[in-house]
Amino acid sequence: MEQRTHRLTSERLVGRPLRIEPGRAEVELLTTEEMAVDEYGLVHGGFTFGLADYAAMLAVNEPTVVLGKAEVRFLKPVRVGDRLVARAEVVEDLGRKKVAEVGVFRGKEKVFEGTFHCYVLEKHVLE
Repeated sequence: MEQRTHRLTSERLVGRPLRIEPGRAEVELLTTEEMAVDEYGLVHGGFTFGLADYAAMLAVNEPTVVLGKAEVRFLKPVRVGDRLVARAEVVEDLGRKKVAEVGVFRGKEKVFEGTFHCYVLEKHVLE
């Protein structure tokens, strides 16, 4: 399926789409040194959140989709060098409002989960 939203997203910072289909998306992020917050190689949670948000946006896949609210849980720490995969699925479709459930995995281990409330606007948020 063609990517219709968030086309200029940085693969290096937020991830690379692996799969986009109606109501679902999968995105991969390889964590790097520049994402670390300390000498142990702990990755800042904002990168994991950004990956999950991007997957939710791609699951909706409307050009004017924006995030309105997210309820998330960080389950495990992420380290430099981890390969993360976010899997998103639209679980509620209320017309312009869509709710997506997202899980972020390191292999089979879930490191993050969240519910993303997405809104499809009539025009771009900056217009």
